[in-house]
Amino acid sequence: MRRSISIWIISLCIFLVACQTDERTPIDVTMYNISNDAIGTATLSEQPDGVKVKLSLEGLEEGFHGIHVHEYPKCEAPDFKTAGNHFNPEGKEHGLMHPEGSHLGDLPNIEVDSDGIVEAELTLSGATLMDGKNSLLRQDGTSLIIHATKDDGISQPAGEAGERVACGKISLDEKNSNPPTDPTESNKEKEEK
Repeated sequence: MRRSISIWIISLCIFLVACQTDERTPIDVTMYNISNDAIGTATLSEQPDGVKVKLSLEGLEEGFHGIHVHEYPKCEAPDFKTAGNHFNPEGKEHGLMHPEGSHLGDLPNIEVDSDGIVEAELTLSGATLMDGKNSLLRQDGTSLIIHATKDDGISQPAGEAGERVACGKISLDEKNSNPPTDPTESNKEKEEK
């Protein structure tokens, strides 16, 4: 009897975790520029070592750009300051190259090509979309911000990455809403023809 109850409880726990995973991953985040135009998507998915961030964006300036997860799911143009500071639940210093860093929200720079397009995959090590202190979905969620220039990987508090030029909300509310169409899809269709 005890064994069958234990098996039932374990089965229920596995089922509940599987349901939570299905609900929370992947999450498509619509990214907006300072004019509030959709410029593409960031798809976040749970991985064993963190959260994978797959970017498909257009309309950015050519070159390297800093990209970070910020602490609030608020993207009010034109400066996106409502997103707050970098997501940093462990109270570390900024920068992937800082000996005492890095913020949990620090990501490697992205490179935009001469057509203003970026297709990239990054990993946010140590982060999760599940429950916990390092969850990008804790409380109301977080946001993904792209900066005007590259992050130097060490300067405080944000790597001298310049103005915030794009923002997307990372939240379950965004997952359940109807996002606008992805402008990069039309480019893919043109390329296929």
